[in-house]
Amino acid sequence: MRKGALTILSLLALGASAQAPEVQVTEPGFRVFQFPRTQIPRIDGQFDDWDIVPESYAVTIAEMWDDTGRHPNGPVNCATSAVPPPPAAPPAPASPDARTLDISVKVGWVDGLNRLYFLYEAYDDYWDFDQLGLRNDTYEIVVDGDLSGGPHVDEMRLNPAVKSRIDAFFDFQNQHAQNYHIMTPPTEGKSWTMVWGPQQWLKYLPYANYAYDYSFKHGESGRLRMEFYITPFDYASPEGPGKSVESRLYENKKIGLSWAVIDYDGGQGNNGFWNLSKHHKMYGNASMQRLFTLMPLEKQFRKAVECDWTFTVVPDTRTVSFRDRSYGKITRWHWDFGDGTTSDEQNPVHTYKRDFAHYVVTLTVEGPEGTARHCKVWEVCVRDLHKPSNTGYD
Repeated sequence: MRKGALTILSLLALGASAQAPEVQVTEPGFRVFQFPRTQIPRIDGQFDDWDIVPESYAVTIAEMWDDTGRHPNGPVNCATSAVPPPPAAPPAPASPDARTLDISVKVGWVDGLNRLYFLYEAYDDYWDFDQLGLRNDTYEIVVDGDLSGGPHVDEMRLNPAVKSRIDAFFDFQNQHAQNYHIMTPPTEGKSWTMVWGPQQWLKYLPYANYAYDYSFKHGESGRLRMEFYITPFDYASPEGPGKSVESRLYENKKIGLSWAVIDYDGGQGNNGFWNLSKHHKMYGNASMQRLFTLMPLEKQFRKAVECDWTFTVVPDTRTVSFRDRSYGKITRWHWDFGDGTTSDEQNPVHTYKRDFAHYVVTLTVEGPEGTARHCKVWEVCVRDLHKPSNTGYD
């Protein structure tokens, strides 16, 4: 091979290296607590809803590092960080002084709601919130609901020679991953968060809500607690929610999520950028987020055996795919399809003989710890558009 030439394989290797996402699926990640549907957090500033969340779900400042270099004794994880620490960083960094800044965050979700709930608790020896601009003690969040990865702010656009920064802002910023700068707390009269993109509808009901609790004034020390929820989107359209696609949340799904705390202490610049991600530019590249898993319900919120199921109708046919979603040690399944036929398969596919909208379908499950059943009345409706209707039903 002549000097300077590259084989196709080497080009592919270089391309793969350049494009490889920086969030690794082998990372153990963090856990997102599942709230029972009867105990959905109220966004009211009372916080007692969060008493059921074990402390093992808390992510503290010990998991974060100050990537400004102003606090070289902060908790930089030198052993696992993909970004080499600055030369001044010690080989065995210590935790920050909780007397000056202390942070704890719990994240939750509810099966059936595409929302992420947050409990943010922080102590700061100097709360800075006396201006109407961006400068404010800030809790900055980035969420990537489908782990799509990649840049999502204008400054990180891939082709700056082709697309201007202003065009990039309106064309792709915040679309496949979303950035929120949450004011902690906001100056009087200032919005609770800056949504860093043209999708300002993201910070209003029904897509977000918030409540604070604090008693300090600007420049004082004290403890702040805040609860809020946001709705992640696989595609957040600048044209509004009607043209957008929410991220579907379900058990054991893995999402990209990270945050940073921008700490101001009254000076011109910030006093620290405490980062959960291993990369400073986590704010604009979804591949730099941390891995979070949406956990199943904790055992204390479940019965030993619970029956549940879903179904999908093949479009314009009478064929239905049934899927068991029961919980517990199940050894037997029995389906009654509501048309006189049954099945003992766990996940059967059934074709009805006639069009009908009033089927009553029941699944009964059994196991060594008990039995349970789940009946759905008139949910399964079928019509075969390729064959003449034979319902005898008006």
